[in-house]
Amino acid sequence: MEHLDVVIVGAGLSGIGAAYRLQTELPDKSYAVLEARESLGGTWDLFRYPGVRSDSDMFTLGYPFKPWRDAKSIADGPSILRYVRETAEEFGIDKRIRYGAKVIGAEWSTDESRWTLTVAQGGETRTLTCGFLYSCAGYYDYDQGHTPEFPGAETFSGTMVYPQFWPEDLDYSGKRVVVIGSGATAVTLVPAMAEQAERVTMLQRSPTWISAVPGRDKYADKIRELLPPQLAHRVIRTKNILFNVGFYQYCRRRPEAARKLLTGLTTRILEDEALVAEHFTPEYNPWDQRLCAVPDADFFKAMRKGKAEVVTDHIETFVPEGIRLKSGRVLEADVVVSATGLKLLAFGGISLVVDGTPITLSDEFVWQGAMLTGVPNFAVCIGYTNASWTLRADLTSRLVCKVLAHMDRRAYPAVVPQPHAHLDEHPLLDLASGYIQRSIADFPRQGSRHPWKVRQNYILDSATTMRTNLDRTLRPVTTRGALQKV
Repeated sequence: MEHLDVVIVGAGLSGIGAAYRLQTELPDKSYAVLEARESLGGTWDLFRYPGVRSDSDMFTLGYPFKPWRDAKSIADGPSILRYVRETAEEFGIDKRIRYGAKVIGAEWSTDESRWTLTVAQGGETRTLTCGFLYSCAGYYDYDQGHTPEFPGAETFSGTMVYPQFWPEDLDYSGKRVVVIGSGATAVTLVPAMAEQAERVTMLQRSPTWISAVPGRDKYADKIRELLPPQLAHRVIRTKNILFNVGFYQYCRRRPEAARKLLTGLTTRILEDEALVAEHFTPEYNPWDQRLCAVPDADFFKAMRKGKAEVVTDHIETFVPEGIRLKSGRVLEADVVVSATGLKLLAFGGISLVVDGTPITLSDEFVWQGAMLTGVPNFAVCIGYTNASWTLRADLTSRLVCKVLAHMDRRAYPAVVPQPHAHLDEHPLLDLASGYIQRSIADFPRQGSRHPWKVRQNYILDSATTMRTNLDRTLRPVTTRGALQKV
């Protein structure tokens, strides 16, 4: 049976970054990246809907070790995918990826100090072993999105589309489109589809905070003119981190002022206070849910041109010609896009078993946002909810390397995080967004104090994560049955 020092699950943005850190900081470790799909890129290869893009700037979503060179700061999906592929090829990571290899189960043996992985590949099931398992598969289901049951949907005579599985041959030119939802996917789809559709209507049950941001960073352009690429990337990255953290803290500490600021900016663009009050002023405070960013105000510009509109109402039922709302209005549609959110799935859906006992993830706590109590030699990559995913992902990958080096120095075959006292329970992802609230109970929990608290603050994390005293909260595992429950 093949044995590897480390197995990385997932060849998306996180998995490629993890592979780079591992082969750079621990070059003697053998590793492979197992990717369930037939191509790398993860999210940026899966989603193909019109206008797909990041709502984080690429100087922070990109890797710290590979400068972002494209002009746009807020990049489209194909550009991000190209960047991830270039990174994998440049550092030889693409040669370590095994495609169509879905990890469906992982069993830990303390006696052997290794994981045995069950992998479905090519219509067959095989096994391999590894000393350390690192899940970089994200936290949502690639195979299905959130699909609410709409009354009367079977009577609709038009086409129903789901962003996660966008049909390549869909022609919506000159057609009436209704996009159900008001999250990041919806506000991306509306202006992109409005370029060809007769009219696009975004149907929302309640408003979402939406903010216009520059698609191109003029300060970054100037810095790149003056400094070498790597140094310029570092300076711009630092600038953007400080701004994003500062704005998030401003929103959380002064919510009323933040509400006034955001509604003021939107009113300035749309020039209609009543419209902003009805459709763009949520009841919740900014960053209770993730803020939707629209580059160069493209969403609002589509509205001003008369190519798009927003309707705030509830669906009563689908009818052959479209959607009848509870207000009685009928939204006529040829195409309906259900942009109703993601379905969460913890760590690629891998079934974990430790010494013959299945692990219930919701019974465990997360240490340093990376490892789990009760599960030796296992780490997960979870990005920030209030900032670029890669900021936290890269820190986690560096921490995993630090843990592996620590084990080598101490000659520990395995380690597991263990708290010294009772931990208060809190949800792992502390956002009010519907897609999180629907499934967060199935995830591990976080505590209320460091290192068991998943802080949404890169500045604090970057200052402390790599200085963590591993001997304090990581303990060696050498005896079967010695794992203590929290």
